[in-house]
Amino acid sequence: MRQIDMGIARKWAYEMHAALLEEGDTAVDATMGNGHDTAALCRLVGESGRVWAFDVQPEALGSTRALLEREGLERRAELILAGHERMAQYVPGGVRLVVFNLGWLPGVEHAVTTRAETTLAAVDQALGLLCPGGLMTVCVYPGHEEGARELRELLDWAAALDPLRYDAIVRRYLNQPADPPVLIAVRRAERARKARK
Repeated sequence: MRQIDMGIARKWAYEMHAALLEEGDTAVDATMGNGHDTAALCRLVGESGRVWAFDVQPEALGSTRALLEREGLERRAELILAGHERMAQYVPGGVRLVVFNLGWLPGVEHAVTTRAETTLAAVDQALGLLCPGGLMTVCVYPGHEEGARELRELLDWAAALDPLRYDAIVRRYLNQPADPPVLIAVRRAERARKARK
């Protein structure tokens, strides 16, 4: 009998990333962590592409740099020790994909986590960097207090986006315990749409 893997937020996001990115594209990993998303993006953008990756923790940069070097991908990425709310200071426009995987760095003290205020500033900046047809994915972890606040505020933010310029979706489980991760995705329209009468 066939089984269907319904997946999790990170898998849903990666499927979108893989369907979108092509050789030579530019992507942003707004929450570098241990570098797995950064490495995946580097593979997807290819030799001529570029990935900008951000984190506030030096341990994240060290882990990510080591991973990229092991995989021979280090020339495709720019690793930046700064909060994602500062990405517009570093990244030129025309970005095809911006990826957020919120929460804390696996394996270290959970006192350092993404926060709603800086995350909202970052997603606003990400919208300004996206090229027409570009995509932003945000994996949110509502199983802790700050994560639950981030989810509430991000859902309100996404629901208020101009429907003539953006498409916003949310994908989540409805009946699972322990607050599994939620995916929010926002796509910039290829061109501004006309209002319906």
